[in-house]
Amino acid sequence: MTRPFHLAFPVHDLAAARAFYGGTLGCTEGRSSDAWIDFDLYGHQIVAHLDPAAKPVAVSNAVDGHAVPVPHFGVVLTMPDWHALAERLTAAGTRFGIEPHTRFVGQPGEQATMFFYDPSGNALEFKAFADDAMLFAQ
Repeated sequence: MTRPFHLAFPVHDLAAARAFYGGTLGCTEGRSSDAWIDFDLYGHQIVAHLDPAAKPVAVSNAVDGHAVPVPHFGVVLTMPDWHALAERLTAAGTRFGIEPHTRFVGQPGEQATMFFYDPSGNALEFKAFADDAMLFAQ
């Protein structure tokens, strides 16, 4: 079994982060203080740390015809979980940076992907493969 990863990232507003990660994404909340909140993101520990001065980085790289934001983070889901999340985000009125779609069609590494932003401007990508063996395909 793959071990969970840990990621700490800045947010401008803990209440907005709690609403987004806990409410919109459905992450279970763990420990918290008035400066940070732990969330369970599909079994991985992410921590929103309060930094009112943090500014999102506005850099992107071209990937399969889309401007992919850098940096970004997310999880590789199963295809059913990916579709369920895409539907939940769409129903919640989430603003997508890159709409849910399939990229690298017919190529090694074909994947369903979507990009969106949290209230502090942090970019997230969630993806899924019909065949998980394609995760590191060349």
